[in-house]
Amino acid sequence: MPRSGGPSRQPLSPITSEPYSGTLYTMNRPVRAERLTQLPVPDKHRTRGEARPSKRGLVRTLSLVLVHVLVLVHVAHWKITGRTFTPLEPSEAMQTLELGHVNAGFVLFILLILSTLLFGRFFCGWACHVMAYQDGASWILRRLGIEPKPIRSRLLFLVPFGAAFYMFVWPSLTRMIKGHPFPALEAHFATESFWQTFPGPIVSIIIILVCGPILVYFLGSKAFCSYGCPYGAFFGAVDAVAPGRIRVNDACEQCGICTQVCTSNVRVSEEVAKFRAVVDTGCMKTLDCVSACPKEALSFGPAKPGLLQWSAIRKKKRRVYDFTWTEEIVLLAVFLVSGYCWRGLYEEVPFLLAVGLSILTAFAVLILWRFVRSRDFTFQRHVVRSAGRPTRAGLVLVPLLVAYVFLTGHSGFVQYHAKEGVRLLKKAEGTADPASRDELVDHSLEHLQLADRWGLVSAGGTHLQIGSILRSKGDLEGAENEMRKAIAADPSMRTPYFELASLLIRRGALEDAKPVLEELLRRDPENAQARDWLQRLEKDIEEKYTP
Repeated sequence: MPRSGGPSRQPLSPITSEPYSGTLYTMNRPVRAERLTQLPVPDKHRTRGEARPSKRGLVRTLSLVLVHVLVLVHVAHWKITGRTFTPLEPSEAMQTLELGHVNAGFVLFILLILSTLLFGRFFCGWACHVMAYQDGASWILRRLGIEPKPIRSRLLFLVPFGAAFYMFVWPSLTRMIKGHPFPALEAHFATESFWQTFPGPIVSIIIILVCGPILVYFLGSKAFCSYGCPYGAFFGAVDAVAPGRIRVNDACEQCGICTQVCTSNVRVSEEVAKFRAVVDTGCMKTLDCVSACPKEALSFGPAKPGLLQWSAIRKKKRRVYDFTWTEEIVLLAVFLVSGYCWRGLYEEVPFLLAVGLSILTAFAVLILWRFVRSRDFTFQRHVVRSAGRPTRAGLVLVPLLVAYVFLTGHSGFVQYHAKEGVRLLKKAEGTADPASRDELVDHSLEHLQLADRWGLVSAGGTHLQIGSILRSKGDLEGAENEMRKAIAADPSMRTPYFELASLLIRRGALEDAKPVLEELLRRDPENAQARDWLQRLEKDIEEKYTP
């Protein structure tokens, strides 16, 4: 977004309606006053001198590129051989907890936690693909003359811990509450369905855009790491007891360059001045501060873990936040409501993307609220309202945020009707009284049709449910159309193929049913039921045309 003019004013915090009066210091580069951030620190921690280029920046970039090359090799191996190792993705550990499948992702996650226990959060800084998108986005934005500053929130900091609880603790907890035993563990290190748990290309691109440039622009570098990543919650908690630290020696002159070059939003100069080491669990050990220090005063090595200095940390650390407690509560409430709107929307939005979209919605609502209430309002160095009137930047930013909040509300409307339709349908299945069951089915159909009518994307499961209801009501033509829509929306589902083939056979269209089953077998060659159906169908066709 282009910079907008306006009257001369004092430096402003990233999201504020009033000039900030505290002592300021620079980040990322020793540059003009317009690049000042809002975090107050003593004068002795202000940047003096220019940072040397990081010797580790190129090495870390190559490391992150290598990660993506290895992913491509993994996918290529699966495509060529049809079978490969299960995904090396920490989220795969959910299958171990829910199904008992000990897979490569689970083993990797355990090894990463153990390595973090010793060396700290090296994985986040050197091998995480999402972090690579954020760093790439920050680099591109800087090239465009945009250097977003980190926005600090008290309550949204808890989101990664809530996400981690939901992904890795809640399934086992609900199983215990219901009295179900933990599933027996079994090795599951190879798979033929490598991409089954991953989103498609369009959703993947949206994930990269949301967790990369969009969140980085609105919340600063490492935004998703700070406010959305459930794995970061684990690594951050373990980092608190890790002896591996960025530490300082007596050569330090408190020039502040270490803070200036840190992309993890850590105030390194303050940390080493107070604790002789970086104790912030947000430190991702990129080692840029070590490389850039003009006095070579910083190094990586064993030091007293942050958890053992907790009393001193609480006493000496002074946090500066961008929101009042009321605003924090509003942020968290909007985040939770937005999570309902986005989670699983159209059967496409995965959990982590829903987290990113919900964070964006929460901040969009707060930015709009401050814009409406304030005569003068600045966000990320852009004056969006001055003397009660929107600037050019405001005329671009505000309509975009309004449209996005409206999209979230629309998604919530569609989500509600889709979920309510499924709920009523399940309730009808367990109802013995025919009249009550029919009434529930009718209401379910109304909700599902509303979700389909207003939805921006066709959902295969919704069409399948509508088709099943229409079939039960005797509307075979309508049911057939819905099954075709279900297949078009999600070709990976098996049930619509069987349902469509059954409907076609029922009306005697055997030749039309045959290619439906053949397509299912093409997509799922090991489907014994489809093969059996096709053999019987071919036999019926042969008998039909045999004189």
